[in-house]
Amino acid sequence: MTKKDSYVFPAVFTYEDGYEIAVTFPDLPGCATSGPDEADALKMAKDALGGHLWCLEKDGDGIPAPSHLQDIQLEANEQAALVDVYMPAVRLSQETRSVNRTVTLPAWLNAAALEKGINFSQALQSTLMNELGISR
Repeated sequence: MTKKDSYVFPAVFTYEDGYEIAVTFPDLPGCATSGPDEADALKMAKDALGGHLWCLEKDGDGIPAPSHLQDIQLEANEQAALVDVYMPAVRLSQETRSVNRTVTLPAWLNAAALEKGINFSQALQSTLMNELGISR
């Protein structure tokens, strides 16, 4: 099975008073998520889509062709939108192996960190995860 770098699937955003915005993918049964507002619902939709497609790839299952947006049947409280996902980033996020990076810092900062016994790899990982808003 050839793995594509990116996919675009239609999603249905369902709005109900008092509830988060629900997101489903008509072409991908079981792929659903929600968010408290449109921006978060879209972010969660991208995450759900990437994770679902990654599982299909990993299991060797076929990825269906996406429906055309205009063919999606909607209720009065629903909106359809296209959601895209970049699979190389999704695939790499599932890997736990470490990679080496070379960093350059001022000598005084290096000396101060060594004096305090700071683990450079751990400090860099922590800072990067904080900057990217990632928690594990």
